Amino acid sequence: MRPEWPLYLDYMQLQLTELLTRYGPVVLIWFDGLNEQRKYDGRRFLDLIHDLQPATLVNDRIGVPGDYVTPEQFIPKVIPTKDVRFNAVDTSVKGKLRPLIPKPEDFQLWETCMTINNQWAYNEHDRDFKSTEFLIRALVEVASRGGNFLLNVGPRPDGTIQPEFQERLRAIGDWLSMNGDSIYGTTYGPVQGVPSIRTTAKDNELFVHVFDWPSGALEFSGIQSRVISARLLATGQALKFTQTQQALRLDLPPNIRDPNVTTIALTIA
Repeated sequence: MRPEWPLYLDYMQLQLTELLTRYGPVVLIWFDGLNEQRKYDGRRFLDLIHDLQPATLVNDRIGVPGDYVTPEQFIPKVIPTKDVRFNAVDTSVKGKLRPLIPKPEDFQLWETCMTINNQWAYNEHDRDFKSTEFLIRALVEVASRGGNFLLNVGPRPDGTIQPEFQERLRAIGDWLSMNGDSIYGTTYGPVQGVPSIRTTAKDNELFVHVFDWPSGALEFSGIQSRVISARLLATGQALKFTQTQQALRLDLPPNIRDPNVTTIALTIA
């Protein structure tokens, strides 16, 4: 560590103080130190932020636990819990998480941050764009485990957004305009680990996101509440269903499906 480093930390404190005292309420501070995080004296700055603006959220990249964790370029395969420590780009954490539905007090707030191609900044040579289907399904994957999805955009030198990014962002927006109720304000759903579907929950509704459209009925277990009605979220079309103690069976129309993800809304008692 260079001898002038403490002077930088003093400068950093002045900058944070300005941000937190001159511009009104600040929703969050997103630090991005990945290596040698202890050098940032995280407790000092976490205390400063909480003193100046107690409601401000802080991520986990300053050497001390923050309000939420930030896996980078990957999505945890199961719901994160507070007993498992994340380290941003370290994907080995996936082997430490347990496949269970946690109690609310054990749930770990989290946010996957991801790029549309491979670079965070603009790179004209990086043409490895993730598909619209991949990105919409990534959004659903994250929501189904209670997370937030930070999708990066690296502007070009003139400040514009390249057409390939615009195309994908507009497609995500179009999907959300029809299916947003299944994402906004939801948390992780009661059915986890079924390859063909992802679930989210909100108030008295459960949302079933169908990744693999079945040739016949869709049947799965894991819903303990009584289902009152079922409908396609995008169109409102009612669906016939049968529920037993063992499983829920939904009769699906053969040809009405979204090319990315079809969402079914269940009203529960």
